[in-house]
Amino acid sequence: MLQLSRRTLLGGAVSLGVAMATEDASLGAETRLIYDFTLPLVGWESVSGRWQIERMGDAANGVALVQRATRNPFNVLVAPAGAFTNVDISTRFKPISGREDASGGIVFRFDKGRYYVVRANALEDNFNFYFYEQGRRQIAGASVKAPALGQWHTLRVTADGDRIRGWLNDQPLLEQKDSRFASGQVGLWTKADSVTAFESLIIAPIGRS
Repeated sequence: MLQLSRRTLLGGAVSLGVAMATEDASLGAETRLIYDFTLPLVGWESVSGRWQIERMGDAANGVALVQRATRNPFNVLVAPAGAFTNVDISTRFKPISGREDASGGIVFRFDKGRYYVVRANALEDNFNFYFYEQGRRQIAGASVKAPALGQWHTLRVTADGDRIRGWLNDQPLLEQKDSRFASGQVGLWTKADSVTAFESLIIAPIGRS
């Protein structure tokens, strides 16, 4: 296991810069990457948005990654690891505010600006799967009770070949086949005026026997 020393987070926020990644060998031959946002992120790509690490008392480690831009169509931050083909991804997110949108999502198979995203929205009673390629297009969706503003929720996605599955708060809601994007990086997503916090991002490659 790769051990990284923790540092004290100084000030109220650290502009795009750092999060901690550890390698967890508990999956045997596979490596699980855990970003808990307690350290400045090195190598992350801010495609759009204003992402910053802030103190947050109800987050597990006392800090969270928050997206605060409110004028972009979409906000995307891509983790440095990858590319991944088959992968299991999870995050905890808290929609803080938004009048047009109050969402959080997982980006996967990101490559040269093209990607998939599965997202939940605190202002809508749906849970949707999209692809983005010079514009966003919906692939599938499910009806849900909108996740509450100001509360933490879990979001999970698995991509195994052309089989895509999505969970919200541990409920399996989406299962769809789509093969247009084969591999790429993983990241986080918000839309429009969403101000959203993310407590962690966990990336686990899916092995093939």
